[in-house]
Amino acid sequence: MRTSRKVALAVGLAGAALPAIGQDRPESILPPGFGQPQPSPTAEPSARAPTPAPSGAVVQPLPLPNPSASASASASPTATPSPIDPATLAFYELPPFARRSLDRVGPVRASEGGLPADAWGRSDGQYLQTLMRRLSAPLPSRWLSILLRRALLTEADTPRNANGADFAAERAWLLLRMGESVGARAVVQAVDNADFTPKLYQVALNAMLATGDPGGLCPHADRAAGVTRERGWTVAQAMCAGLSGLPQQANAMVRDARRRGTARGIDLLLAEKVVGAGGGGRQAVTIEWAGVDRLTPWRFGLAAATGVTVPDELMTSTGRQVRYWQALAPGVPPAARVRTAEAAAAQGVLSSAALVDLYGALLASDDEEEVEAADEAAARDLATAYTDPSAEARLDALKRLWGEDTPYARLVLTARAAASIAPVKERAGEANRLIASMLTAGLARPALRWRSVVETGGDAWAMLTLVDPSSEPLNYSSVASYSGGGDAQARQRLFFAGLAGLGRMSREDVERGAEALDVPIGATNSWTRAIDRAAAAGEAGTVVLLSAIAMQTPAWRGVPPAMLFRIVTALRAIGLEGEARMIAAEAIARA
Repeated sequence: MRTSRKVALAVGLAGAALPAIGQDRPESILPPGFGQPQPSPTAEPSARAPTPAPSGAVVQPLPLPNPSASASASASPTATPSPIDPATLAFYELPPFARRSLDRVGPVRASEGGLPADAWGRSDGQYLQTLMRRLSAPLPSRWLSILLRRALLTEADTPRNANGADFAAERAWLLLRMGESVGARAVVQAVDNADFTPKLYQVALNAMLATGDPGGLCPHADRAAGVTRERGWTVAQAMCAGLSGLPQQANAMVRDARRRGTARGIDLLLAEKVVGAGGGGRQAVTIEWAGVDRLTPWRFGLAAATGVTVPDELMTSTGRQVRYWQALAPGVPPAARVRTAEAAAAQGVLSSAALVDLYGALLASDDEEEVEAADEAAARDLATAYTDPSAEARLDALKRLWGEDTPYARLVLTARAAASIAPVKERAGEANRLIASMLTAGLARPALRWRSVVETGGDAWAMLTLVDPSSEPLNYSSVASYSGGGDAQARQRLFFAGLAGLGRMSREDVERGAEALDVPIGATNSWTRAIDRAAAAGEAGTVVLLSAIAMQTPAWRGVPPAMLFRIVTALRAIGLEGEARMIAAEAIARA
């Protein structure tokens, strides 16, 4: 049994870590979507030029070399050294060649999977920031969520009429609301410390906490506390002193925070626990959640960093974003985050390979008591689905994982295992789920092997027709013959919208289908005009952001087919046809 628990399943799970604080009461600093909507960071963007450091900001000097190191040991020490000019210190802390411009910000270049550097084109920066701030996330589409993450992470030119640091703050803030804590931290860290603005400090506090790493606050804590006067940064200074191996200083700062009322209750206790975890820390702190009625980023981040288990009732009382943060937090044991990881994978926050790897960690765990029986059974079925030499045994394991309801997350989990099942007529009954599973990971090529097996007019046929770049144009009669499962009329309208957007129908058939199915693809409004303009100008980032604006609904059934048509058409126009095909096929799988 122990040997079987060591089965390796797949690729590594991307890790990350970071946190931030509540205010004096403490007030909630949860991003929108955590129960009650609230505005994005309130600081208005400044001019495009980098925001100068406020006077009086604390600067941490680097240790300077001793010019007399090679002199005689008997040389007399000099008197008090002359003051060092701040500009000289700044030069040594960050020489000009290492500084990054605010004209282009982002952690992912186009060659690494990002969009082109001119992704925002000539779009106004204030307009783009308003769209980001008003976007309600998460989105119903896994593939559009992945594409939006790429756009927000891209090393892109800062749009006109925007400050690069403030624009980065809006990007990171939206990523946090999507559940992309790791991506949000990466965007924050793509800006040099000297260029931080109050808005970016505010978002950075949340981003670091969301990833469960209080150490990520330390490069900013001293200056942020002086610039923003936020209490979270003040307590962060105490934690950073503890993490730096200065327990006496840290404890004195904690006592001062308690005396002044800077933080109290569980917020201060969690900070003390971080201090005790630093070098030389000896203080043991017990965390009790009794009486705590809500979960803030401060509480989540410090609990994740110190191995404190957050009660299920607090986790379920938050928005979905926090569950996705938990799925990415490396300080949370695999057994405690496997369910949230499935939800994150369905949203696109985790890849199929990362989710498989997490289940592999359950099998390799030495603490059997922490792994629930249902999760262990799923992990064993997954091992069978990937490694058993018998195709029938693998397919049976897949069926057990899917169950009767077939959660979309389980389709993501089994994508590569589904690709190993050979297409034969005897297995045609499972073609819908096998193909939908493969397409969650973009495995179009193995899915297309089933073309000769699937029945024309079914869901599997519709999905393959949409993802096949070599598919022949279809007439309206073929669309009308589609009668997939569930709400057949709704799926038929989405199928038509996807085909028309991909250019797979003649103009006459598009007009006929639009009238017969009541899909007003020719209707115009401010959104259609905006996305058409952005597509014509080749502004990939703007097109993706506007596509997300059209999908602010909890489920696919709320996405109007006419909007799907515009989204697919616009993505195809800017060279993202592969992503457009996957979004169109996802509509069939999830509607």
